[in-house]
Amino acid sequence: MRWIRRFIVHHGRRHPRDLGPDDVRAFLSARALDEGVSGSTQNQALAAVVFLYDQVLLTPLERVEGIAPARRSRHVPVVMSQREVKAILGKLADPVRLCVQIMYGSGLRVLECASLRVKDIDLDRREIVIRGGKGDKDRRTPLAESCVSDLKQRLREGRREYERDQRAGVRCTGLPATLARKYPNVDAQWSWWYVFPATRTLVDDAGRRRRHHLHETVVQRALRRAVLDCGFTKRITCHSFRHSFATHLLESGSDIRTVQELLGHSDVRTTMIYTHVLNRGGLGVRSPADNL
Repeated sequence: MRWIRRFIVHHGRRHPRDLGPDDVRAFLSARALDEGVSGSTQNQALAAVVFLYDQVLLTPLERVEGIAPARRSRHVPVVMSQREVKAILGKLADPVRLCVQIMYGSGLRVLECASLRVKDIDLDRREIVIRGGKGDKDRRTPLAESCVSDLKQRLREGRREYERDQRAGVRCTGLPATLARKYPNVDAQWSWWYVFPATRTLVDDAGRRRRHHLHETVVQRALRRAVLDCGFTKRITCHSFRHSFATHLLESGSDIRTVQELLGHSDVRTTMIYTHVLNRGGLGVRSPADNL
């Protein structure tokens, strides 16, 4: 709504029906040239204007060409040392601690970890299958040996919670509609249950009580408190554990193509950013100050 309002004000409060692709181009280019916004901010503004025409005015825009591109910032990812990872894990309580440990040990995004299902954990082969990750892609990633004992305990506790939910008629969430039609009771099966279920249930539109997975904000808030308690000044987020997973693998001699596959990157150039933060002192050179 804020972007739509700014679009209208930018053009002298004229009604959007009287504006067209040229006016959209002028508005978005002004954001880049006059305000110096980032590429993601410019894309957000474009999405808002497209929503206005598609969903509100019901007059879809033609393709807008020739927009002045915003400057795309290049940020070096925040990478932790293993000492920092261990210190943060020591400040966390389960199940968040185990969730963060898996994020670091397997290179998962926070939502990928929070929404893991029982069937996606292979304890014998020590691997995790990520279903419908970013870009709706599946991939396999290793399960750290250090996580196995705690994960078995979590699954034993989860099984008891699941059995209580079954007696109360609670089902899980997030199943594809086509699968639910083909197998009506699949949302009551243990294999489809979440490894990290939410503490509270909800009632869906059909009046069925369900249990969702642990919300990612629960992990994010707990991690923020743990970082503050440790006194670290780095801007550490949940994604920093994924960055650290990739960097530490490269430091230990893993092939970059292997790391690309484990992270689920379509292009190796995305993975290449981690070669710039390897633990070699800056850019791999010796500072002349060390010779004083």
